[in-house]
Amino acid sequence: MPTAERVLLRPVTMGLLLQSLLLLLFLLLLGCCLRPAAAFPKGCYPSEEEGLKTFRCSNARLTEVPRDIPNDTNKLYLDSNRIPFLPRDAFRDLPLLLELDLSHNAIASVESGAFRGLAEHLHSLDLSSNRLVSVNKDAFSNLKAKVNLSNNPWLCDCRLQELVRTVELVAGSSGGIVCDSSAQEEHVGKAFLQVIADTDLCNVYKKTTDIAMLVTMFGWFAMVISYLVYYVRQNQEDARRHLEYLKSLPSKQRRSEESSTISTVV
Repeated sequence: MPTAERVLLRPVTMGLLLQSLLLLLFLLLLGCCLRPAAAFPKGCYPSEEEGLKTFRCSNARLTEVPRDIPNDTNKLYLDSNRIPFLPRDAFRDLPLLLELDLSHNAIASVESGAFRGLAEHLHSLDLSSNRLVSVNKDAFSNLKAKVNLSNNPWLCDCRLQELVRTVELVAGSSGGIVCDSSAQEEHVGKAFLQVIADTDLCNVYKKTTDIAMLVTMFGWFAMVISYLVYYVRQNQEDARRHLEYLKSLPSKQRRSEESSTISTVV
């Protein structure tokens, strides 16, 4: 190719190469800024309902709380999945969340701080139909939402009493909080609010603890007394034998040993 033509084609080639690089850079930036639909877990999708941004993951076979939930979500549906527990800060990136549905899962444990960051806006929390037996009240610390705790296999004790008195229950849901187990057999199968209306489970627990402490203290006291009695009797027996031994000695040596023995016993 003549030299003149090569000189003319060189700027064109450089221009095409520069355009290709700019297009590639643009596509990379576009991929970073926009979230593809495939980033959401299978069975999950965003929508808008009544002007509120909603994210639905119902019946999605989830075994944990998804991480790629849009942070401007107002309503989150994670119901009818297989989630076994709620870890600390599970929803910390959802500051605008108003409603959270976790019903019909396998949740058996809720860590303290699981709902941290939701205290200001969340007004509805559904934990019904899970596997909750006992939950520390601190897990719901500062939460103002109305909570549904019905249809769980609850252990009716002081811990549940403190929890129920800490949260605000959804209207009409209290009858579904039923004692699946209890330290007192007569409470099993009864509605929990009916149980605590007749019995303060925290006072019962305190009395039981006090009685156990008294029994333990009495046991230690009895052991100390028994040891002292044994010690005194053993010393008396040893002194008696020593005195009998002294009686068999000559009189002068006996008097000296008796004085020493009496002083020792006293």
